[in-house]
Amino acid sequence: MDKKNLWVTANARWQAIIERNKAADGHFVYAVSTTGVYCLPSSAARLPKRENVTFFDTAEDAERQGYRPSKRLRKGQPALEENHAAKIAKACRYIEESEGDVKLADIAEHVGMSAFHFHRLFKIFVGLTPKVYVNAHRSQRLRDSLSQTDSVTDAIFNAGFNSNSRFYETSYAILGMTPKAWRAGGKGTQIYFALGICSLGDILVAQSEKGICAILLGDNANKLLQDLQDKFPQAELIGGDPQFEQLMAQVVGFIDTPGSNLNLPLDVRGTAFQLRVWQALREIPVGTTASYSDIAQRIGSPKAVRAVANACAVNMLAVAIPCHRVVRNDGTLSGYRWGVERKRILLNMEANAS
Repeated sequence: MDKKNLWVTANARWQAIIERNKAADGHFVYAVSTTGVYCLPSSAARLPKRENVTFFDTAEDAERQGYRPSKRLRKGQPALEENHAAKIAKACRYIEESEGDVKLADIAEHVGMSAFHFHRLFKIFVGLTPKVYVNAHRSQRLRDSLSQTDSVTDAIFNAGFNSNSRFYETSYAILGMTPKAWRAGGKGTQIYFALGICSLGDILVAQSEKGICAILLGDNANKLLQDLQDKFPQAELIGGDPQFEQLMAQVVGFIDTPGSNLNLPLDVRGTAFQLRVWQALREIPVGTTASYSDIAQRIGSPKAVRAVANACAVNMLAVAIPCHRVVRNDGTLSGYRWGVERKRILLNMEANAS
C-alpha cells in the first residue's frame, strides 16, 4: 500500500497512535475529548481511551473544533511547521520542473502526503490552490514559448500541453485570448473600456472576455488610455458602450466606498509568484496595512521582499488588488504606481470607514 494511504482509516490511525509511529506525523492528529488537547500520532503522552479520541486531517481542523495543542506539540510546532514548509517548497519545485499535465495526486505522492492534506497545507503556505499554481506556471511557460518560437503548435507542446485540442479548450482561461492573438499583441481581441472621474481623479476601466483586466488611476485620461494601448497594442479597444458605462459606475462606486465588494469577474494575469503576492494582498483586511516583509513571509518567500515590491508595482487592478495597503516596515508610505498621495487618501478613507 502507498504511504499516502496508510493512515486513512480510523483503525489504521489508532494503530499508529498505539505504536507511536513517527512516520504518521504530518498525516493526521488526534484529539482527546477529556483533556481538550490534540497530539501527533507519535506523542509520548499516556495512551487515551479509544472512545475519547477523534481524528483530524490537520491541526487546523482540530483547532476549529475547539481543541488546543498539547504542551509537547507546542514545543515541537516550529519543527513541524518547518517540515511542512519544506514539503510545500519541494512540491513547488516539482510543479515548476514538471512537463505536461501535473495531477494533484502525483504532487502529493511526491512529497509523501495524502492529496486532501496536501491540498489544505499548500493553500495555507502558498496562498493559492495547487491547480492555480500549476496553471500559472504553465501560463508563464506558454507566454515565454510563444515569444521565442515561430510555431504556435511548438509553443503549446513546449508549455506541456499534450495536444492542441486540450490546450484550446482552456486557452481563454490561460491567456484571455487565442495564442495567435496574444503573440500579435492582442490582435483581433476586443477590449471594452471607459474613462471617468472618481474621488481619486481620472480612472480607466477595461474588460476582456474573461473579466476586468485593468483599473487605472491618474491625472491624465490620455495617459491612462496610452497605458492600456501599451498593454494590448493590437487589440480592438471599444469605448462609449452604454452597457459598459454601467459597469464603470460599479467600479467607481467600489473605489469611492471603502469596504464595499466588487462583485465582478477579474482577468488577473501574472506569473505564479505575482499571483501569490496579489492573493496575499486581497487578504489584507480593509483599514489595515502590511509591510512588504509581511507579504513575503505570508507567501513563504521571506527573502523575496524586492520581488514583492515589484509585483505590487506591476498590478493593473488598482484597489481591486489592494497594493495600497502595503507599507514599509516602519509604517511609512512607499512608492505606489498611481502616486503616494493617492495611497495616503485610500488608506485614510479605509481607516475612517472601518
